[in-house]
Amino acid sequence: MAKIWIESYGCSASFADSEIISGIISKEGHKLVNNIEDSDLNIIVTCSVKDATVGKMINRINKLKNKPLVIAGCLPKTERKIIEKISPDASLLGPNSLINTNQVIRSTLAGRKKVELLDMDKTKSYLPKIRLNKVVGIIEIGKGCINKCTFCQTKISKGELYSYRIGDIIRQIKNEINGDCKEIWLTSTDNGCYGFDIDCNLPKLINEITKIKNSFMVRIGMMNPMHLPKICSELVDSYANKKVFKFIHVPVQSGNDEVLRHMRRGHTSKVFTDIVKKFRSSFKKCTISTDIIVGFPTESDEQFFETIKLLKETNPDIVNLSKYSRRPGTESFKLEQLSSHEIKRRSKIASELVNKISFENNKKWIGWKGEILIDEKNENGVKGRNFAYKPVFINNHYIKLGKILNVKITNCTNHCLIGSIN
Repeated sequence: MAKIWIESYGCSASFADSEIISGIISKEGHKLVNNIEDSDLNIIVTCSVKDATVGKMINRINKLKNKPLVIAGCLPKTERKIIEKISPDASLLGPNSLINTNQVIRSTLAGRKKVELLDMDKTKSYLPKIRLNKVVGIIEIGKGCINKCTFCQTKISKGELYSYRIGDIIRQIKNEINGDCKEIWLTSTDNGCYGFDIDCNLPKLINEITKIKNSFMVRIGMMNPMHLPKICSELVDSYANKKVFKFIHVPVQSGNDEVLRHMRRGHTSKVFTDIVKKFRSSFKKCTISTDIIVGFPTESDEQFFETIKLLKETNPDIVNLSKYSRRPGTESFKLEQLSSHEIKRRSKIASELVNKISFENNKKWIGWKGEILIDEKNENGVKGRNFAYKPVFINNHYIKLGKILNVKITNCTNHCLIGSIN
């Protein structure tokens, strides 16, 4: 039996995979260590969504390869040649091959490289797991997507849409809640198209989850906008349940419809604005999160400023801003790229606006009183989430995870609210 170090990067689905890998190897009898110096074997669960992210992964792989190494997650499927050049002896484990985790570990410990990249996991619902956060349960509801975005590598690693059955998801959530979990995150490559392959949809899943009698909250993860018009009314109704955080993550990517066509997003900017209006009219303090890419190869300066205009019109609370980076294997990789100077210029303009909008939105919460669920601790204090999934910082080191507090918001930054116990 070995002592194993695991580190993870990327989206919540990647962290869900990390929890499963931890559960599988612990059940096998291996020990998870908290200090990398103590390990016999290292595992890194990777992300390949951006050039900068890949650079970070390569740096970490170089530092971890002094011991037997398993490279898991998206990178082995999207950038295999690069990582094998850096670490030719490392074993590779794909995001849909977790059922073979123990075989990969055994082989790697014996000094034999093993590659498991085929899509073997029909569902991950029955695989053991160890939660990274004892009060947060990350529940993967499916894998893959039905999108054909020209800039995205995710489909290369995750494949076509495969939705998990509601019964399997419900059983997993009940197990999490019985283990003192207070916050459930629903994640997948794209929650918006959940169930389209099994004659189901996301609102139906949410309605079944909220029937579970225990006390808990549900955070719905990323939903691509092209799928939401057909389920939007049902979705809003399902969000009305008090167990659902009033939080939506809908990545628009651009405010210009021609750029969206070149990205092959399958939606227009109006689809996004209509969704925002629908949710805000139903839930006054709903948190809106979106993603923006600046500097797509075909984006003109005028088209970029249409994105700026969209941000000013919709005032999203959270914007995940990315500078375009070409990803191998994608259609847009072949297009003539904008200069890095121009991309940085546009990114700076967008970033300054995003910070201003976020701060102004957060200022509106000052004076609010209500309950928060404590779900995070750090060296400065604790953070909790209110009904709109707004992060609230409390300067107190002694509050336990999972506790519900009544607070008053006294201040804010552009990233979080600051509160005091009421």
